[in-house]
Amino acid sequence: MQSKPSYTEGAFSGWTTRRWLRTGVATAAVVLAMLGSLGGWAMWRTSQITADLVDRRSPALIQAMRVEQALVNQETGIRGYGLSGRSDFLQPYAQGLGDEKTALGRLRPLVEGDPEAAADLAEVEKLAGTWQRRIAGPVSAASAGDAVKLATDRAAEGKTSFDALRHAMTRQQAQLEEERATAARELRQAETLRNWMFAVIAVVIVLLAVLVFEGLRRGITGPLSRLGSQARDVAGGRFDLSFTGTGPADLRRLAADVESMRRRLVEELQVSEEARQMVDEQAEDLKRSNTELEQFAYVASHDLQEPLRKVSSFTQLLQRRYGGQLDDRADQYISFAVDGANRMQNLINDLLAFSRVGRVHNDHRAVDLEEIVSRVLDDLSVTVEETGAEITHDPLPTVVGDPTQLGTLWQNLLSNAVKFRSPDHAPHIHISAAQDGDTWEFAVSDNGIGIAAEFQEKVFVIFQRLHTKDAYPGTGIGLAMCKKVVEFHGGSIAIDPDYKLGTRVVFTLPAAGTEPASEEREPQP
Repeated sequence: MQSKPSYTEGAFSGWTTRRWLRTGVATAAVVLAMLGSLGGWAMWRTSQITADLVDRRSPALIQAMRVEQALVNQETGIRGYGLSGRSDFLQPYAQGLGDEKTALGRLRPLVEGDPEAAADLAEVEKLAGTWQRRIAGPVSAASAGDAVKLATDRAAEGKTSFDALRHAMTRQQAQLEEERATAARELRQAETLRNWMFAVIAVVIVLLAVLVFEGLRRGITGPLSRLGSQARDVAGGRFDLSFTGTGPADLRRLAADVESMRRRLVEELQVSEEARQMVDEQAEDLKRSNTELEQFAYVASHDLQEPLRKVSSFTQLLQRRYGGQLDDRADQYISFAVDGANRMQNLINDLLAFSRVGRVHNDHRAVDLEEIVSRVLDDLSVTVEETGAEITHDPLPTVVGDPTQLGTLWQNLLSNAVKFRSPDHAPHIHISAAQDGDTWEFAVSDNGIGIAAEFQEKVFVIFQRLHTKDAYPGTGIGLAMCKKVVEFHGGSIAIDPDYKLGTRVVFTLPAAGTEPASEEREPQP
């Protein structure tokens, strides 16, 4: 037997499966939380830049272009009115004023927080105000004739003023366009960073899954699989194979416990093997003893009975020839010898019948008890007629058993009921039968002398007699024979202690179609 395996102690040798799992889960949670935070930041960064580009940079450029368009419409209307004096040219001017006001109202909030854009807007508003105050306002307010003269006088100033305004608006739009392009680049960079971040997160998750799978394989499923394989090898008969534990501390302890159990089982197996050898030896001794008993039974049935018959025959001849010729004491001695020889012969026959139960007759089959009891009553007809006995019975079923042994059972029970009758009245005997599942319960009730409570178990022991042979003849084997027959058929037999009118013997037998328990045993030699 191999010795208990030892394990190399290390920094983590005392860690159990639960601790490894907790540590692994905690580490994975921290890594995933960090990656999730970085991914969330990348998403937030991309969203912020997108919102700045969509909600501020692009609308600011659009509104700046609308301001320019409104001012150009104003300049076109004023220039046409100043050249022709036609009032319909003032309609684009009036429309341009409204559009300018609307566009400026939308542009101002968009450039808050941006000093350069705010300065450009202020410059545009200042130059536009100067042009409107010096050129557009006076020309639009003058009459048709005065408007032409005023426009001609201020043509150079108006061109210089509006060119400066146009230059300022161009610079403003260029600045806004540059800021929008910068925001677009930042958005593309943020999206790229976000995509790389999520790619890294996916790779890390895959790596974590691989590490978890490999850790479970190496730390749990692998050791358990090896332990199960070793257990199957031991279960297959390799009892000398020791269990070697690997992995976490609790799995190694489990392997050590299983190894201890294996050692104990090996020890118990050795003890069991020794006990089996002893049982085999005892069985061999018992077989030899049964053979000797069989030989003894043969001697008792042949060799012993032959001289016994000779003694009985010659004592009877002696009694017939010399009876009355000798004195009374000699006649009495001869009578004692004849009676002793006859009783010895009856005892030997009863012992042989008792020993044959389950050994000689063992033909289990369906037996009709109506036929068995009818045959027994025919055999007892003379005794029944002499004693005036009345024997009744319920409808009797078919049971499983040996017909010869069952005939002996009913012969002994009914003859005992008639023999131990009360001297005050004629015997009345009744046989009852009731089925209980797979068994039949029978009862033989009589109105005889009964059996005292203290003897109701002893009467089933061989040679136990409650009366002298002068009062009731017999060898004391009848009820012992009944008990052996009933138990051989898988039933039980007892005296009913609550029955007070005489004796009531209750016993059970298997119903037809039920395999008796006795058939599971091998017949005795």
